[in-house]
Amino acid sequence: MSKNVVLFGWKRSVPGRESLSAVHFPEILEYLGGLQAQGTIDSFEPVFLASHGGDLNGFILVRGTREKLDNMVGSEQWIEHHTRADYHLEGFGAVRGVTGEGVMESMQVWQKVIGS
Repeated sequence: MSKNVVLFGWKRSVPGRESLSAVHFPEILEYLGGLQAQGTIDSFEPVFLASHGGDLNGFILVRGTREKLDNMVGSEQWIEHHTRADYHLEGFGAVRGVTGEGVMESMQVWQKVIGS
């Protein structure tokens, strides 16, 4: 499993734009499913979080190699989905990260920098 991820997260739909979110959600899942079928990404997983009073209520975790994710986030289709989401979701963001063995690799770099 790839250690590189993009987290596509949100707080909630902008009031009055809920219908746009309802239309966009299955479209982005279809888009990501197509990328997975083509091998452009390794996998993706949508997650809805239980109400907790926080700023993150759901996300889609997209996995792939660094190169695959670079290609995805640089594509015209991704930029369009990103722009649409930014219009109808509060607290929206898409951020790169690591998981699995990538966490320990990042910790080793951090420890080297702080002189530990």
